[in-house]
Amino acid sequence: MATVTQVKESTNAEGQPIKLAVAHDVNVHDESKYAAYLPVYDATTKFPPTELFDFNDRGHNADPAKPNLLQKDNPSLKAAKLTPRVGTEISGVQLSQLSDVQKDELALLIAERGVVVFRDQDFKDIGPEKQKEFGKYFGRLHIHPVGAHVKDHIEFHSIYLGKDNLYRLGRSTARLTTTGYHSDVSYEHQPPAITILTLVQVPETGGDTGWTSQAAAYDRLSEPLKAFLEGLRAEHSGFPQAENAIRDGHFVRRDPVKSYHPIVRVHPVTKQKVLFVNPGFTKRIVGLKDEESDAVLKLLFKHIAQSQDIQARVKWDDRTVALWDNRVTAHTAISDYDVGDEGEGLRQGFRITTLGEVPVGVDGLKSEWD
Repeated sequence: MATVTQVKESTNAEGQPIKLAVAHDVNVHDESKYAAYLPVYDATTKFPPTELFDFNDRGHNADPAKPNLLQKDNPSLKAAKLTPRVGTEISGVQLSQLSDVQKDELALLIAERGVVVFRDQDFKDIGPEKQKEFGKYFGRLHIHPVGAHVKDHIEFHSIYLGKDNLYRLGRSTARLTTTGYHSDVSYEHQPPAITILTLVQVPETGGDTGWTSQAAAYDRLSEPLKAFLEGLRAEHSGFPQAENAIRDGHFVRRDPVKSYHPIVRVHPVTKQKVLFVNPGFTKRIVGLKDEESDAVLKLLFKHIAQSQDIQARVKWDDRTVALWDNRVTAHTAISDYDVGDEGEGLRQGFRITTLGEVPVGVDGLKSEWD
């Protein structure tokens, strides 16, 4: 079964009439408890350019020891590193019940560890309004300029791959791998800080997510290469994504932008130096000849994708929530499962992404845009 899309008259969350592209087969999901989170596209509403705003990283407020989040007197709490350089897994505490003090400490932990994975969560069942409220605590919610969303909750980026919608496979059949490392929508002038990903249905095997520590990636570089990169910016572009969406018949709800971000950015809380390029959206290095730029980016992209000793891979279940800091990691979905009738099953979830600060590099080097 190919991707099923039906366009119908509907209304948005404000009650305004819209054309809604339903990107799933309702008959496949008629017994699903989470059908409301399936992918749709508002094909009418246009959004203005994202306005700049003052961002306050909640990690600034946190006690570095994190005594409230990682309570030593809680016998149910278990926390362990996924790998030495990236990732922590926590169980025995509910995200939905965290206090503001605990959320501040969580923001710091995510910045330090790159990704924090919570097991046995009720987050998927607390409803869209409470889910949005949780996300907003960490920053302004991003509205994806072209991606599928949840009906009446356009801030939720709908994640779905099933037999009735194969769009997320893209043109991966023309490549040797389905993986593609990226930092979420890094082309934005204020690109994302924390992303929260919740899966509500998962295949019986496969569909993992991989993360690379961009802090560790920077640390591994030679000192001369570090010094060279620290004075440079790279172009991150949303134009190819928008052009691909138009080609595939999708609506572009906000005009694409380019940003020229420092290749080495400094995290505002931890002060770590971090490699801030990714194969998904970084197109060229400003100021270099084409051949020079291509060669350096090829080296960095290979380093990000292939350095397994600075990576973590997470296996999902339908009560897992992952939160990561896009400023210090790159990540990839791993679409290695068969969604056909005799396959491993579908993968469905939703992503809440918060915007962060305008990137700042070494010696105050700031992002620029046209």
